[in-house]
Amino acid sequence: MSVSVAVAGASGYAGGELLRLLAQHPELEVATVTAHSNAGQPLLAVHPHLRSLAGLSFVETTAAQLQGHDVVFLALPHGQSAAIAAELPDDVLVVDCGADHRLTSEADWQAFYGDGWGGAWPYGMPELPVGDALQRRNLRGVRRIAVPGCNVTAVTLALAPGVQAGLVDATDVVAVLAVGPSGAGRALKPHLLASELLGNAQAYAVGGTHRHIPEIEQNLRAAGADEVRISFTPVLVPMARGILATVTAPLTEGTSVDDVLSAWHSAYADERYVHVLPHGETPRVSDVVGSNSAVMGVTVDERAGRIVVVCAIDNLGKGTAGAAIQSANIALGLDEHLGLSTDGVAP
Repeated sequence: MSVSVAVAGASGYAGGELLRLLAQHPELEVATVTAHSNAGQPLLAVHPHLRSLAGLSFVETTAAQLQGHDVVFLALPHGQSAAIAAELPDDVLVVDCGADHRLTSEADWQAFYGDGWGGAWPYGMPELPVGDALQRRNLRGVRRIAVPGCNVTAVTLALAPGVQAGLVDATDVVAVLAVGPSGAGRALKPHLLASELLGNAQAYAVGGTHRHIPEIEQNLRAAGADEVRISFTPVLVPMARGILATVTAPLTEGTSVDDVLSAWHSAYADERYVHVLPHGETPRVSDVVGSNSAVMGVTVDERAGRIVVVCAIDNLGKGTAGAAIQSANIALGLDEHLGLSTDGVAP
């Protein structure tokens, strides 16, 4: 018997990607899709590429509409998930793709988001090292999951092996990310118009103001860092989807190139969705679009004494919807890989 699923906020980019992946899932069946301004419209009016879900129409996003399902995915703007989730039964698996339940510190939430902290849920990054195990262990059987931020996923996966192995100094992390505009959502924003975006690149949320900073710090502490300081700068570039994160940090004294390569390859040797390229190679965003893969190149800048990791993910795939479904599979006791692919789409 299939598992009944509702997707709230299904008219957005993240919601649409959830639906695309769920349509291929052999055990999860989408029964309800909700939206705000698009309520009452057929799903194909907003997502004409999802032909297999042509029989669905959007309904209003309310807790009542989400009742009666086994799994509820929330793809809502930040600050809107907690209130709805609080009205859903404890035995329903609720997977929040927003930020409401990611942070364990209420002070961090208030500093970067304002009031309305919803409390921390089990964190949906299976590959994150936590102590002597992986976060995957903490997702089994849970009924609430907080999906990581997309930029957070790229930076965390890029640096976690070195933090866990004690090879890098996490008090001087620098991350510069090229990001596509789909990460900003589907709402109309003048700076995301084609005439503004094409032929352009623009940094935003500079100077330590981006909301993903405390989440990255939280993850690297979980991986073993005593203290974390990160300079984080995202740059909007004209690609519809994808993230290319260049992450650097000082190496600890005595760390060799062989130590670095061994740590990264060992950390991800058994992971289907995290791939470390041969030394000297770097990834391309185009190779991961449409997939649940994170692909990275790892090298050492010996002159500067720093590790350099370049990590590519699809912000809507491994960065959001893919992570949500991967984590849901684990929580439900299903094969972790159902409905997901390592393969990108080219050209």
